[in-house]
Amino acid sequence: MSAAALVEVRNVDMAFDVGRHKGKPARLQVLRDLSLDIAPSETLGLVGESGSGKSTAARVVVGLHEPTAGTVKLFGRLITGPERNLNLATVRSRTQFVFQDPQAALNPRMRVGDSVAEPIDVAGSHTRSDRNARVQELLTMVGLPRDAADRFPHEFSGGQRQRVVIARALALEPAFIVCDEPVSALDVSMQAQIVNLLMDLQARFGIGYLFIAHDLAVVRAIAHRVGVIYSGAIVEIARKDALYAEPAHPYTRALLDAVPRLDPARKRTKPIAGEVPSLFAPPPGCRFHARCPHVMPRCQIEEPALREVAPGRLAACHLYETT
Repeated sequence: MSAAALVEVRNVDMAFDVGRHKGKPARLQVLRDLSLDIAPSETLGLVGESGSGKSTAARVVVGLHEPTAGTVKLFGRLITGPERNLNLATVRSRTQFVFQDPQAALNPRMRVGDSVAEPIDVAGSHTRSDRNARVQELLTMVGLPRDAADRFPHEFSGGQRQRVVIARALALEPAFIVCDEPVSALDVSMQAQIVNLLMDLQARFGIGYLFIAHDLAVVRAIAHRVGVIYSGAIVEIARKDALYAEPAHPYTRALLDAVPRLDPARKRTKPIAGEVPSLFAPPPGCRFHARCPHVMPRCQIEEPALREVAPGRLAACHLYETT
């Protein structure tokens, strides 16, 4: 990735001390050797089952968690470790979050205009009149009426509230936004509207997105590349079209097979067999081996490395190793 990359994550581990588990001191290894890049105007989709580490990865990327190993760079500068050379105040002004539940993200006692203006007020970057003009500009930008500034969150639908959250995220003109399940609480028609809005804003301002979701159809609509995470590690990352057309990793294949289909002529939905392994006592070797239809003896003792298996595609699977 070039020096102009927005996000560069290299070999990141993230572990939490969680007291005791089964009578012994416990350490939860949530991320393992995580590496990813995001360029300006690019959307990286991050998919995986619940508990796979998606949201923890997002928090590490923007400096909310200090990783236990590895490095994170934003805008070409380190935000982790003793050699960090980008202060967190700059990170906060140039990166933003859009969360899953817009109702929980907004103060019910604040008018929408004040919620949108909150980052501007904290930054102290505008006069009162400029601040109000900026709020109106932002509300118009996300498709809300001018009188929205004087109303309270409960007066809006879920989709409109998410537009308010997006307007607030744009207040300080960020270069990078983490979208953590931003449409999962909305109905299908509203999901499409919010996805289209995010894409329009990206085209207009060159924003990079880390887009986290369970819904693979939504990710396919918005992402340029897709990373598949399982038990804290990336198992496949590729351009969207290639990944959906021919998934390389058995877990990616299983996720796509589990997507409901309306076409009765196509195969029935297949749930992924087995359970996600415990992060307290992960199995040796490939963590997916107990659920994998292609498991080999090697898979049970040796963890596969994430490597290039085709141009622009990385996968962590012994099926693609020749030695």
